[in-house]
Amino acid sequence: MKKEINKMISKVKSLINNRKKIAVLLILLIISGFVVSKTMGNKTSSVEYQTAQAEKGTLIVSITASGQVSAANSTSVNTQASGVVTKVYVKNGQTVKVGDKIAELEPDLDGKQRDTQALASYQSAQNNLQSAKDNLFSLQSSLFTNWKTYMDLAQNSTYQNSDGTPKTDQRQLPQYMSVNDDWLFSEAKYKNQQNIINQAQTSVTASWLNYQQTSPVIFSPISGTITGLSLQEGTVLIAQSNSSGSAASQKIASIKTNAPAQISVSLAEIDVPKVKVDNKVTVTLDAFSGKTYTGKVISIDTIGAISSGVTSYPAVIALDTEATEILSNMSVQAKIITKIKDNVILIPSGAVQTINGELTVRVMKNGKVATVTVQVGNSNDTQTEITAGLNEGDMVVTNVVNPLNVGSAATQGTSPFSTFGGARGGFGGGNIRIQGR
Repeated sequence: MKKEINKMISKVKSLINNRKKIAVLLILLIISGFVVSKTMGNKTSSVEYQTAQAEKGTLIVSITASGQVSAANSTSVNTQASGVVTKVYVKNGQTVKVGDKIAELEPDLDGKQRDTQALASYQSAQNNLQSAKDNLFSLQSSLFTNWKTYMDLAQNSTYQNSDGTPKTDQRQLPQYMSVNDDWLFSEAKYKNQQNIINQAQTSVTASWLNYQQTSPVIFSPISGTITGLSLQEGTVLIAQSNSSGSAASQKIASIKTNAPAQISVSLAEIDVPKVKVDNKVTVTLDAFSGKTYTGKVISIDTIGAISSGVTSYPAVIALDTEATEILSNMSVQAKIITKIKDNVILIPSGAVQTINGELTVRVMKNGKVATVTVQVGNSNDTQTEITAGLNEGDMVVTNVVNPLNVGSAATQGTSPFSTFGGARGGFGGGNIRIQGR
């Protein structure tokens, strides 16, 4: 019996000792957790602020557009002639004047036929012009005759008072009206014949130009610099025809003038209302990296065009100066300056946030951060104009970084300009770390 009692006492003591160990372990765990949470709490409350200074400056607002260099300062040298090239009078890079010879051919049968037909059309147009001029003489004679008859009648005492005023009641008689109408009709026919002569002259010019197209001698259509000429003596030009079987022209060279290049770009429908004729433009080309050209908008097609459900509006940009290195159809990126505002307060766009529907900016003063409500004006990709709420020199918070997770931002709101990445180019500022207490 005594043994059993001693066993029970021993078990109780052992149990008590184990519970003490467990209690001590729990106390140690609680203390460790408190220390860790206190340490981590201090670290997470240590915040680094990236800042920038509100500065006065010039805000340039622009939109971007892409396109190509157009061929507005060049034209093609075309011909409908066919045969063997016997003479080339120019070379690439050579300056020519309108009407200068480019090349000469020995025409083949097709070439001779086309040339002969064009010559016949030209001669027919000349004959029509001469006939129209001859008819004018006859009409002029009739005009003068009828005018003399009218004047003799009109100045008769039957139809005119002694003081030279007309007798209006007598001039309503059939005899007077008939003579007057004859004169007016002959005058109208004479004037109409002058229009017929002008039309005949136009036909002569058109037939002459067509004859030049089929001529075995190829002429320069404008003055400028030859480019893209590949003809040489012995080259064969084959007659070209369109789908209807009529003669078609083929290009043998281009002529480029000294006019500055023009650029065609497409504007999105949200951008076209902002762009005006004469807006200044900066232009870059992939072919000339690091080089920027200037120009202005000279035309905007406000009708637009729809392709695959997307509406775009063509615009034309003229460069300010000639740039001979720029070639037709090169790809272009243009920045069209829509607004310039001087002497305004500017901050990085990423510093502006929206909190409860209001635009706000966090401001650093005496090592503390305060949120202020602001009013904004215009903005571009990197800068925003502040019209109220900030002063020049104020230090604004552009980003908040947690040292335990560098690169993550502690956001208290959303930036309406967040798509611009909060760029701070050109603003003074730095990083300020505040240790939590």
